[in-house]
Amino acid sequence: MISTLTIATPGRGLHEFTDRLRETIASSGVREGLCTVFIQHTSASLVIQENADPTARQDLEGWMDRHVPEDDRRFTHTAEGPDDMPSHIRATLTATSLSIPLIDGRPALGTWQGVFLWEHRRAPHRRRVIVQTLSDRP
Repeated sequence: MISTLTIATPGRGLHEFTDRLRETIASSGVREGLCTVFIQHTSASLVIQENADPTARQDLEGWMDRHVPEDDRRFTHTAEGPDDMPSHIRATLTATSLSIPLIDGRPALGTWQGVFLWEHRRAPHRRRVIVQTLSDRP
């Protein structure tokens, strides 16, 4: 089964959508198999990350800001503003797709793991995420 989630982001940051993903998986009826999650954008990404302590997300965002700053004058791809090229680099350093095993109709995430859309642009966006569930049984 293939579904599309639209995730509205208020701007830059890690935005958890684990509960929506769980609902999508449950509605697929797949009990055992694999879930592939894919974002259809080049300036946002997907990550599995700690969802208990928000300081972990703050530290990740701070690290990314230090290593991929917006004020690098060497960037030539700036058509959409100073966060344009940095957002593409940030998406390249993370992931545009995830594969998550399904056990008992649920994503096999660890205790403190959540699935996040990492918005790399400052402005709000509506991001499309494709979710495909595959059964390991015929």
